[in-house]
Amino acid sequence: MSETRDELEAAIAARAETGAELEPHVIDGFVERIEKRIDERARELATKRKRGGVDTGLVLGSMALSIPLLAIAGGLAGLAGIVFVCAAIVLVNIIAARG
Repeated sequence: MSETRDELEAAIAARAETGAELEPHVIDGFVERIEKRIDERARELATKRKRGGVDTGLVLGSMALSIPLLAIAGGLAGLAGIVFVCAAIVLVNIIAARG
């Protein structure tokens, strides 16, 4: 953040020295540097997201919740209840992995 501030101050100082004729070039150069940094950060975040993939907490949490849910569903609805709970857990994990 301080680098950006320093670059902005340098751009303002250069603008004051060069005058109005070169002002667009000074501003364009500053904006290009900022855009380049934004692109780099966006790529870094995208790479981190792709590598992360699976949320371990969600997977472990859904497994922990599945035990009592399967017991209740099996006791009340039998095999159909167990299948429904398993399908719901799989669906939740698939949706979470995509988002």
